Amino acid sequence: MVPKVKGGPSWLENEVVACGRCNRHRGHTSPIAWLEECERRGWDPDVDAVSGALHALEQAIAKRGGQRRARAYLSAQLRRLARAR
Repeated sequence: MVPKVKGGPSWLENEVVACGRCNRHRGHTSPIAWLEECERRGWDPDVDAVSGALHALEQAIAKRGGQRRARAYLSAQLRRLARAR
């Protein structure tokens, strides 16, 4: 969910199962920007799954601590998701 380039941890909560097409095309694009791109392409992204994964990662970071860079990135993604809904 949070790319390692942006400070994402190597935790299970930071991973999400995605189809091969999404895994190949997303790269380091933010989760919300990728959802918007999927919708633009006419694909049907699972917004609830992405939202749930972002919230699970937020809880894991709150519980385990650390991940200073990932926290800011994650907060921004959650704000964008809330505005988009």
